[in-house]
Amino acid sequence: MGRVMGTVLYGLLMVATIVGVDLFIFRHHFLARLLVNVGIVLIFGAFYLRFHASIGHH
Repeated sequence: MGRVMGTVLYGLLMVATIVGVDLFIFRHHFLARLLVNVGIVLIFGAFYLRFHASIGHH
């Protein structure tokens, strides 16, 4: 259950980061907002694969 909860919290952190960046920085810039959102998802995905997913293998 702890691994699932960690994944859910990680997903919520990613969503909160995306929404925060959208609202506070790129509110009126659609293309920039889209590109930054894709970048954020890729960075979170890379960290997930590097750190969170490898925890189960140790």
